[in-house]
Amino acid sequence: MIAIIGGSGLNSLSALEQVSEKWVDTPYSEGGVLVTQGHLPERDEPVYFLPRHGKGHVLPPHRVNYRANLYALHELGVKAVLAVNAVGGITSAMGPGAIVIPDQIIDYTWSREHTFFDGSDSGLSSPDKFSQTVAHVDMSYPYDEALRTLLQDASVSLRHPVVTQGVYGATQGPRLETPAEIKRMAQDGCDIVGMTGMPEAALAKELGMAYASLALSVNWAAGVSQDEITMDAIHRVLDEGMSVIEQMVVVAVQRYSDASNS
Repeated sequence: MIAIIGGSGLNSLSALEQVSEKWVDTPYSEGGVLVTQGHLPERDEPVYFLPRHGKGHVLPPHRVNYRANLYALHELGVKAVLAVNAVGGITSAMGPGAIVIPDQIIDYTWSREHTFFDGSDSGLSSPDKFSQTVAHVDMSYPYDEALRTLLQDASVSLRHPVVTQGVYGATQGPRLETPAEIKRMAQDGCDIVGMTGMPEAALAKELGMAYASLALSVNWAAGVSQDEITMDAIHRVLDEGMSVIEQMVVVAVQRYSDASNS
């Protein structure tokens, strides 16, 4: 089964049919996590949708309960996750409206609950052969190549260009970055900047779930352009770009379903 985690601008998946909502209990949240279940047209397999910031987009990036979200999907039997992210562009190909399928990530966040294996008994099976309460997962490939290929194929099918590689710099938020911070990130090799890429990718890796990101650049990062960053301009790009993002996600999920059943 596959799930979509929606970010800013994608609070639901309109293509889903026979939609229902369920609360999934987790050890990391009081009251559980709200997940939407539905089916794509002419498909029998369930597809799950989880709004990262909560229903109604009420949680800032640093307050998102990433552990609860990923654990809930794991409890539902999800094996693959397509994550949608809104980001800022740093390098020249990443301007507003660009759609990016990142292949690497740098984590600049702090104080977030970023692992299931923190020395306590999580009840999960650790991939580390030395311990059941500690895990050292390999992040050489933070994004699953098969899922990235599905997203690239979907862009070809829809005849919509995407940037097929990029380094995602994950910052703490919720404030936007300073020009000096973006300059440092550019020197580090970052192509895009966002606030929700980590620890989500690492937590999925700990749970053995394939994970890939589809990122929409909604503005130039601070200092890259002389233009002022405004929420009105960001929302205009979100309104236009997320419709394409949703189409790509639907095509990728359909192809994932076909490949799983073949």
